[in-house]
Amino acid sequence: MSLSRKNKIIKPHLLDEVVGNLKTEGKTIATLNGSFDLMHAGHLEMISIASDQADVLIVALNTDASIQQYKSSSRPIIPLDCRLKMMAALEMVDYVTWFDETDPCRILAQIKPHVHVNGAEYGENCIEAETVKAHGGKIHIVSLVPGLSTSQIIKKIVATCA
Repeated sequence: MSLSRKNKIIKPHLLDEVVGNLKTEGKTIATLNGSFDLMHAGHLEMISIASDQADVLIVALNTDASIQQYKSSSRPIIPLDCRLKMMAALEMVDYVTWFDETDPCRILAQIKPHVHVNGAEYGENCIEAETVKAHGGKIHIVSLVPGLSTSQIIKKIVATCA
């Protein structure tokens, strides 16, 4: 699927139509969610694995307000509009959208993915599991790349500047 970067960004209220069309075409859908602040190689590895799980990958990003609620008032470093554009620029991402809540359960209930991909730090019993499984989907766990997390990168930058 080769959509332009602009056409890959889907407003949440348009997801029902996009997802409905994909499922009518017989496409399987994988989802992945997170803040994806300061995109790094660990993110790219997870996105790549997620894209291999189904015909179509939809990535849902936390809004700036939701990141501030669950991380800190100083995050995100990169604003949502820029994170959406960066995610949409990746060839392995078919669609990108966003959600305001601190967890993605509402948007996952809307999408009803066949597979939801999550990092090993959250495990099989992640907060998304019940919602995904209730709609017939499964959870796929991805091992993290050691030493690569946005928080670890920020700490390294701060230590280098000190």
